[in-house]
Amino acid sequence: MKRVLKHLPAWVLGIALLILWQLIAMAIHAAYILPSPVQIAVKIWELREPLFLVHTPSTMLVTLLGLVISIVIGVILAVIMDRYETAERALYPVIVTTQTVPITAIAPLFVLWLGYGIWSKVLVSVIITFFPIVVSLHDGLKASKRENEELFRTMGASKTAIFFKLKLPGALPSFFSAIKMAVPLSIIGAAMGEWLGAQSGLGYFSKRMMTQLDGAGVFAPVVVLAVCAMLVVAIINILERKFLKWRKEM
Repeated sequence: MKRVLKHLPAWVLGIALLILWQLIAMAIHAAYILPSPVQIAVKIWELREPLFLVHTPSTMLVTLLGLVISIVIGVILAVIMDRYETAERALYPVIVTTQTVPITAIAPLFVLWLGYGIWSKVLVSVIITFFPIVVSLHDGLKASKRENEELFRTMGASKTAIFFKLKLPGALPSFFSAIKMAVPLSIIGAAMGEWLGAQSGLGYFSKRMMTQLDGAGVFAPVVVLAVCAMLVVAIINILERKFLKWRKEM
């Protein structure tokens, strides 16, 4: 019962927004511009086989590969930057610069280099996703109090011991927050890569529906993407509660 009451405001707001959307769509009465939630739900049901059996698995594979690669790259870079100040001064500007380049401008180059296969889309997802992981984890590692580090050194702890017993546990909340931010970005990157050049995936499917002026068909994969993102974030929340039980005791 407590869980229901805890999430009640979100459900109420969500239902209110859906009702408002439905009313606006009915007033406009132009499904190719703004389809109603009911029309989108009907379209998802009509297209359930290609959506859920072909295009959703394709997009989620790109998303998960991009997320895993981003986590590996992000953790490695954050640890190196935390350990070596010279590396931090050298790498940080480069990492920030990668986020200033418009993905829509360079994504077609990835297609030229890697073709229409999965890896051009994975590369787009990685470029979008790894930044919040690096920055958040790096900030989390830097946040350990100097007094605690000095106490560990006084007790004879090595840098490795300080990292694994003090800095890393303290940075885990930032790490999980970064992953929760990275999940939607990874899905957006996968869909964007598919939009610019692919043979399957929800982004590709949405683009195909747009060429047919099918508004509900365009929104249908978008809704599926949103649901997938929420499910993955919910899984991350469960893992966070499992690994960070000590936060409840603070």
